[in-house]
Amino acid sequence: MSVSPKTAVSASAYGALLADAQAGFLVFLIALPLCLGISVASGFPPIAGIMTAIIGGLIVSPLSGSALTIKGPAAGMIVIVLGAVTELGAGDPLVGYHRALAVGVVAAIVQMALAALRTARFGITLSRSVVHGMLAAIGIIIISKQIHVMVGVKPASKEILGLIAEIPNSLMHANPLLAGIGLLSIAILVAWPKIRRGAFMNKIPAQLVVLIVVIPLAILCDIPHAHPYHFFHHDYTVSAANLVQLPASILSGIAFPDFSMIMTMTSIKYIIMFALVGTIESTLSVVAIDGIDPKHRTSKLDKDLFALAVGNLISSLIGGLPMISEIVRSKANVDAGANSAKANAFHGLFLLVFVATLPSLLQLIPLAALAAMLVFVGFRLASPHEFRHMYHIGADQLLLFLVTLVTTLATDLLIGVGTGIALKIALHMIRGGRLGSLFRPVIHTEQVSNETMRMVIHGAAAFPSLIHVKKALQSAPAHVRHVEIDASGAVLVDHTFLSGLAGIFGERPQISYEVVGLEKFRAASHHPEATRWRGRNMYVPA
Repeated sequence: MSVSPKTAVSASAYGALLADAQAGFLVFLIALPLCLGISVASGFPPIAGIMTAIIGGLIVSPLSGSALTIKGPAAGMIVIVLGAVTELGAGDPLVGYHRALAVGVVAAIVQMALAALRTARFGITLSRSVVHGMLAAIGIIIISKQIHVMVGVKPASKEILGLIAEIPNSLMHANPLLAGIGLLSIAILVAWPKIRRGAFMNKIPAQLVVLIVVIPLAILCDIPHAHPYHFFHHDYTVSAANLVQLPASILSGIAFPDFSMIMTMTSIKYIIMFALVGTIESTLSVVAIDGIDPKHRTSKLDKDLFALAVGNLISSLIGGLPMISEIVRSKANVDAGANSAKANAFHGLFLLVFVATLPSLLQLIPLAALAAMLVFVGFRLASPHEFRHMYHIGADQLLLFLVTLVTTLATDLLIGVGTGIALKIALHMIRGGRLGSLFRPVIHTEQVSNETMRMVIHGAAAFPSLIHVKKALQSAPAHVRHVEIDASGAVLVDHTFLSGLAGIFGERPQISYEVVGLEKFRAASHHPEATRWRGRNMYVPA
């Protein structure tokens, strides 16, 4: 019995849709607790993060220029959003929330302008060491704030260094029940991925396991009803204030921006940070996910940024958090077998249905468990592995990483990232790169054979050169199958350039590439992507 082509296509389309629905459901399970936790940590109402993810799924996905990324709130924005709420509120969190929404509206318009000017591609030129230093600082800040919530203690300090200094005191005076829930949550998050499980159990995310355990525990311990308890000669209390607080319906959670402070320097500072950090994180996430897309599709970065900006505008207008293309949920989406942006839409749809039908269940989630999830995320952002990785690439990259991290902790994200970039430029100039050659690289292309093209770099093969390589690759003839990047005439070749090539050529997987002439340079380490400059070789790169 033969099957008609039309029937085969229909079956294939149904299979793809089912795969997207399954992937969307898995991402929904991961996103649900994280959206709540990120909202609370950002100084927004818990429902705000859910609203953002719903908008990211149902509204942004049809407009998106990326097939597999998940749009929603992210831990990387917590520090910025909370800073806006704190500074703009001047002691009143509710006022700060509404004024932060106004910042989000204007930042979304800035992102639209950036997309219209086709600037999203510049995200790939940012120093990986500076970006990772920024993210590590965010991780430390998240830990310093959330570990107190995890153990049920309210710290006295509001500053980062003070919060870090208060951690031992909070651990000594922890609420045993809440701390137990927090530590149990951490244990599950660490142990669950390492436990051997069957095919079905492998699909259950650790975050869902945490909820399955802690919600019954909250009921068993009667946390919804305020009561004291005695533990080791000390009295403690728990109440509904230790649980997630949600409005009666999602529509009740709608809030509107307050533009009364929008022209102040504080608002302008946060508009810049909302727009730039959100754009940078999203662009890097999209490029990373393109690299693991089984179908080797290339995202349209500027189109995706515009779609993201539309989502941010709507989200901020009705009370939601800023959204980005979130890397962890996006990777989970790919791993779950997603085929298209419909998976993102399904993730938003499942969130909407769940919150609309079972809000009372969400209100049984202990804040200590959500804080534990964020502490876990913070540790992954500031993992010792990141420090070791930077050291292996080279002492210069570790210096950039540490300076960005420390400056961010001591000041804020904008100054931290700016300091890291300025230090990177200074290091390049010390190593012989002139300012003009750094920002105006010259790349000549020539056809070596029918299938091979050569790109010859003059000046500095630094981070801005990636844009020129990308342009040259996009204009390469269809028959080109190999690109030789000749750096022998350059004055230096930096880490960002070498590490960024994989992402650029990942957009054209049928084309291989190699960098030649590196033996003429001195290398910062044995790492194949270490920065190189003119001089006697210190190391022979691996």
